[in-house]
Amino acid sequence: MTELAVKGGTVVTGSGRRRADVYVDEGRVVHVGIEDRSAENVVDATGLLVLPGMVDTHVHLMDPGDTDREDFPTGTAAASVRGVTTIVEHTHSHPVRVPADLTEKVGYLDGRSNVDFGLAAHTWPDQIDRLGELWGAGVTFFKIFTCTTHGVPGLDAAHLGDALAAIAAVGGICLIHCEDESITSQAEVVLRHQDRNDYGLLVEWRNRAAEEVAVAVAGVLAARHGARATIAHVSTPEVAGIIQWARSIGADLGAEACPQYFALREDEVLTEGPLRKFTPPARARTDDDVASMWSLVRDGTLTHVATDHAPSTRSQKDAGIWEAPFGLPGLDTTLPFLLDAAHRDLIGLEDVVRLYAEAPARRYGLFPRKGQVAVGADADLVLIDETGSWTVSDDAIVSKAGWSPYAGRTLIGGAVATYLRGQLIAEAGRPLDERRGRFLAGPGFSGR
Repeated sequence: MTELAVKGGTVVTGSGRRRADVYVDEGRVVHVGIEDRSAENVVDATGLLVLPGMVDTHVHLMDPGDTDREDFPTGTAAASVRGVTTIVEHTHSHPVRVPADLTEKVGYLDGRSNVDFGLAAHTWPDQIDRLGELWGAGVTFFKIFTCTTHGVPGLDAAHLGDALAAIAAVGGICLIHCEDESITSQAEVVLRHQDRNDYGLLVEWRNRAAEEVAVAVAGVLAARHGARATIAHVSTPEVAGIIQWARSIGADLGAEACPQYFALREDEVLTEGPLRKFTPPARARTDDDVASMWSLVRDGTLTHVATDHAPSTRSQKDAGIWEAPFGLPGLDTTLPFLLDAAHRDLIGLEDVVRLYAEAPARRYGLFPRKGQVAVGADADLVLIDETGSWTVSDDAIVSKAGWSPYAGRTLIGGAVATYLRGQLIAEAGRPLDERRGRFLAGPGFSGR
């Protein structure tokens, strides 16, 4: 007798869908198909979709550190409610730079997460010679900034090349935030000299050229050193075009898409100010810009989706356009956003699974354990009502942010129940908050 049977639903994978029952034992999927087996717990999924739990590989939970903005218990509760069962997290307030930092953080987080989690390390220019140790210690990837942001130093081209060479030498992978520091710094000097405090300064400060130049440099160096890298939060078709060019010269580049570059417009910062302060900022100006981004998703240029969940409360955002923290909340809304896109035929349901579960799990070494509903995989399941509607409201946001840039939008499709390794962790928009999440050592873990 198995522990759990999810019966009557339609199982969706990255390549298709079929009516099938899912049987679970000891936290793993043991059978997918039409077969009458006994189970201790039977869940009727008739009329629902059965998807793998989503895998969000770009999350900031500020924990340990100053957790006024977010922490692991609350952030992972938000994840569980909306069907995310695995995250890869890296906080800027208490960065992982050496193996001892990782050991300390894993110990601190024991019993604080509602979903399974990997941890990324930040790449410090004076710690590049220790990246191999970090990879062996079990980080999921290395986060690299090319401009100083959130107090994390940016790497210039020389240091970036050194880091990519070191990462390639151990078979690692990195996520690169691409904005050229010389361009953003010069823009900031000019804007401050002009005593600019209007909201429109954001798009001049963190401008398009800075992103494009940094992506081009990263692409050249990734190809030169044979490093696997992902370009974070691709904001425009022009940036995607540079990534395609870099691939043509041999770069192994993933391209991360985030909902904010599809759903938000560049001019919103003029009225919303710090509530639209994230970087790179929203770039879309027209419906054609948004349509082009969806086209890049459909043709595979943009390889996967992540939130870049970096919340702040409204009061923290009230500090002003220069002083307010960068970032937006995203874990509460990303899967509903993608399901709504499928409802509107912008993508298929299979694309939702591919983009937000299977592809990120593959990219970062979490597959086949995560990212699929298949025999042997962890029984991370999300039951979806593809016809149910949800009007986003601030009071429904579980994240400590307590607000959403998508408030007032009605989205079609959403999670009704989420299971982590066969255990119910959220239902009907409410987290159980039982802290069942476990640390997932990265693919380079040496076991020492």
